[in-house]
Amino acid sequence: MLLAFLCFAVMDTTAKWLVGAAVPVMQVVWLRYFVHFLCTLVVYVPRQGLSIARSNRPGLQTLRALFLLCSTAFNFTALKYLPLTTTVAIFFVAPLTVCLLSIPILGEKVGLKRLLAVLVGFLGVLIIVQPWSESFDPHVFIAIGAMLCASGYFVMSRVIAGVDQNSTVQFYVAGIATLLLSPFAFFVWQWPENWHTWFLLCLIGSLGMIGHSFLTRAHQFAEASVLAPTVYSQVIYITILSWVVFGQPPSQSTLLGTIVIVSSGLFIWFRERQIQLSQT
Repeated sequence: MLLAFLCFAVMDTTAKWLVGAAVPVMQVVWLRYFVHFLCTLVVYVPRQGLSIARSNRPGLQTLRALFLLCSTAFNFTALKYLPLTTTVAIFFVAPLTVCLLSIPILGEKVGLKRLLAVLVGFLGVLIIVQPWSESFDPHVFIAIGAMLCASGYFVMSRVIAGVDQNSTVQFYVAGIATLLLSPFAFFVWQWPENWHTWFLLCLIGSLGMIGHSFLTRAHQFAEASVLAPTVYSQVIYITILSWVVFGQPPSQSTLLGTIVIVSSGLFIWFRERQIQLSQT
């Protein structure tokens, strides 16, 4: 899981560099999924054939893929305007949003303590974005949109957990995004001017495939509730990468807000872990 989130952190850093180098966002998003799709075909088709395209719940797999696609598009767009540390800190609210969405969608019961933790987490977002200050950047709403779509993706992942094998999940996630984005990507297409831009464009899709493979493999060895806190390892990864690559250390408000959000998320994880243990 730590390797998976390292891949995702490097992928976000690569995306920010590319969109900052005037590569169209839609082109970057499309290549992220196109290369992912090619890797999926190369890895799984020789062993499983076209059976990877057969899903037991194709409608739900498609909806899940659309949530992830929208989350990626919003996130890469936000990275063009916001520091890495800000976009990732807002993304950490996703587990809190999932906690709320699990009530109407999954029928889960959420106690008062966890609800209060969610509210505290949202307070952390306010500390980061500071809507009352003159420095408020409205592009944070794009990052919030990415977080909400990611929350939908995580909820759908719970809904269809175990329905299909990993190869089918990868096929839908990468294939649907590649198909839907192709017309838009070709419309804005700009040929890279140098070899290292080509390298980063290929790397971004490979990291997606590798990261999701690490994540899936990790869940084969340990329960999701045990692995959940590792998502916050991105705080360390992104802080280092943002500082080294872009010379953007986190601001004091970002650090404080991130601490509040992470603390809330860990409290919710701890409560859910306690409930699971008490039921076994």
